[in-house]
Amino acid sequence: MSRYDYQPFEYATAPELSGKTADPYPVVIVGAGPVGLSAAIDLAVHGVRSVVLDDNDVVSVGSRAICWAKRTLEIFDRLGVGERMVEKGVTWKVGRLFHRDREVYSFDLLQQAGHKMPAFINLQQYHVEQYLVERCADFPDLIDIRWKNKVTGIEQHEDAVTVQISTPDGDYALDAGFAVACDGARSPVRSMLGLSFEGTQFDERFLIADVEMKADFPSERWFWFEPPFHSGQSALLHKQPDNIYRIDLQLGADADAAEESRPERVVPRIQAMMGDRPFELDWVSVYSFQCARLERFVHGRILFAGDAAHVVSPFGARGGNGGIQDIDNLCWKLARIIRAQAPMELLETYNRERVEAADENLANSARATSFMTPKSAMEKRFQEAALKLAGEVEFARALVNSGRLSLPCSYATADDDCKAERRWPASTRPGAPAQDAPLGDSWLLNRTASEFCLLFVGQPMPEARELPDDVAALEVAASDTVRQRYLGDEAHAVYLLRPDQHIAARWKRYSRDSVIRAVSVALAEKQENLHGKE
Repeated sequence: MSRYDYQPFEYATAPELSGKTADPYPVVIVGAGPVGLSAAIDLAVHGVRSVVLDDNDVVSVGSRAICWAKRTLEIFDRLGVGERMVEKGVTWKVGRLFHRDREVYSFDLLQQAGHKMPAFINLQQYHVEQYLVERCADFPDLIDIRWKNKVTGIEQHEDAVTVQISTPDGDYALDAGFAVACDGARSPVRSMLGLSFEGTQFDERFLIADVEMKADFPSERWFWFEPPFHSGQSALLHKQPDNIYRIDLQLGADADAAEESRPERVVPRIQAMMGDRPFELDWVSVYSFQCARLERFVHGRILFAGDAAHVVSPFGARGGNGGIQDIDNLCWKLARIIRAQAPMELLETYNRERVEAADENLANSARATSFMTPKSAMEKRFQEAALKLAGEVEFARALVNSGRLSLPCSYATADDDCKAERRWPASTRPGAPAQDAPLGDSWLLNRTASEFCLLFVGQPMPEARELPDDVAALEVAASDTVRQRYLGDEAHAVYLLRPDQHIAARWKRYSRDSVIRAVSVALAEKQENLHGKE
């Protein structure tokens, strides 16, 4: 049925089963999905060795995560696969929302020019995983992927973790400095530690069908409330590469998953939507979901990321994007700790910042689900009124919720003085991700390293001896785009970017001592307010 040619990766007997010993890996990663593979690459970019363990030997079956947001694409670009993903993927930025047989409104997600990466692309998860596996091969001395290696136990000690592993050739144990659990929503590692999710289980069931067909639909997101072809429910349509279309259909809480997955049930539903256009089923799944997370993502030397740490509804594309942004936050910190350049306390900033991001995603996801699936007559009347009003006046569109699409979390704190300074652009306040901008024949984000980096915007860069050690620097001319995103009404500015390209601090003038203090705070060595002081 599937168009994609699933080729198994090569299995190899673990060296430990042949009596060979080696230095313990600094990091063991459990799970070779997009999150786990991205973690291995990000650690390798920082010069840290890791071993990736996965109980399977193929990429994920079915398209699964398909919507990749601009910020996530920028992270993938830093890891070396972003351009390849955009080239293969279906780029889109326009969404259309329908109620029954009328279009209520449309929206444009990226109206500004001057960004390397688009607002969104649609690209099946199996392509993403394949690209990441091939990128891992560029680091043969730093990344060891072990297929058909199933983690069966894990324990931690004061300065290490020990993982028990089962393979076709026998069982063995592996020691590492840290373990990163990227093993999905049903995380075995989470179960082994006796940890559970906190949140809400939604009973509503949805059908996902990937269909192959030739159609002239534009590259847009189409969402229907109560469409004429699927009465009383909701529907979603996304275009993917290779003439594959993703269709989501709400089925109701009482739907039988096994029965609704049968082609005899799926095909008539697709025909009602597509008419007499020929198509072939590529992949089918029926699901319900939670909006939930672990209380903490850091448990000593065992760290959780992606669906192993938090799960949301698929409406809004916050699951896969949130997982990649977890890794973006975690790996530079883990690398610094492993290289003895930061204290263990730095991991608490991963826990704090990504729990905050997860809560933001969970709140948006739960609100979308509540609006899409009203549980009372009052909620249904509100939905009807909001949809009617949204077609008439623009302000009412904020009331309609078919999934608030993924946006990066800002890690700005309440004591950020820059919030009160209207002369500074709000989009580049401390804690926010740096905004991309064209720099001649290159891009700003491509010019910033995976370490701390100073941006001198509209002013000359000081001599190298005046810069702190281990902090890169870039002089940026104040073009119109740069001025809009980084200066506002100011004539010049200095920005400090963290290795994950989030803004650590900004000043009107350069001070070496201020930069050193800001780096120290970002590394959890000091706690004080440094933003907007000079």
